[in-house]
Amino acid sequence: MRKELTPRLPDLLLLLASGIWGFAFVAQRAGMEFQGPFGFNAIRFALGALSLIPLFRKEPLPSRRSLLFGGGLCGSALFLAASLQQVGMESTSAGRGGFLTGLYILFVPLFSLLVTKRKEKASIPAVLLALLGLYLLVGGDIRGGFNRGDILVFVSSLFWAVHILLVDRFSRLFPPLKLAILQYSLCSALSLVSSLLFEKRLFPSSPQGWLPLLYGGFLSIGVAYTLQIVAQKRTPPSHASLILSLESPFALLGGWLILGESMGLRGLLGCALMLAAMIISSLNGGKPEELTREGIETKDQR
Repeated sequence: MRKELTPRLPDLLLLLASGIWGFAFVAQRAGMEFQGPFGFNAIRFALGALSLIPLFRKEPLPSRRSLLFGGGLCGSALFLAASLQQVGMESTSAGRGGFLTGLYILFVPLFSLLVTKRKEKASIPAVLLALLGLYLLVGGDIRGGFNRGDILVFVSSLFWAVHILLVDRFSRLFPPLKLAILQYSLCSALSLVSSLLFEKRLFPSSPQGWLPLLYGGFLSIGVAYTLQIVAQKRTPPSHASLILSLESPFALLGGWLILGESMGLRGLLGCALMLAAMIISSLNGGKPEELTREGIETKDQR
């Protein structure tokens, strides 16, 4: 029987998140002109957590201690990934940074196989196709030796993969809003301490610096990361990582629309290959109800 091409709502939510993150690349780059990476992350994650408080409502919890544990793990992974990427991008090119960050689409199925012992059939061809598309998208700018920034961004891709897998696990156990607020708050607190220790300025040096923070806080954090948590309740982690990797084409689109950057034939071909990888993963990936995590069904148990 031929499988239908009807998109699932979680896929659309992840696609929307990747679009917001892609355009956030412009905001993050602009924000670095007014403050350091830790200060930028501290404020934007705090704004993201605050933006969710009006939506907060009391819900029964399986275990408050387990929620704190899960939120702590997600927040710690998020802090390490965001910090390493932001600091590393100060000493590497956008093309090399984009490719190295996008390597999480390779590490997610690998880590998933090591931890859960479950092989996902669509992962290998879809991931290879997405990696080729990502390579073309950044113009093949991965030649030459590795510098300090390259290494930091590469290590950040490992933590992005870990974060996706942690969200996949804990988003099935706890209310998404509570998990989101916890991880954003912890990431903001850790970034604040780092900024006070290593940077001279916490707040932007100009009122113009608040515009990137508002976008990064309310949209990139408050909306996009929350969409990720909600969508991953019904999405295999390797499939989710492929959709989220589409932030690279959206970043290219944002640069073209806002910064006047050009998009050549190679970039367009890269975008097409990444979209093809997402379709392959969507057609052949496991359905939500088939997924388990150590005997825990993916259906909503709350």
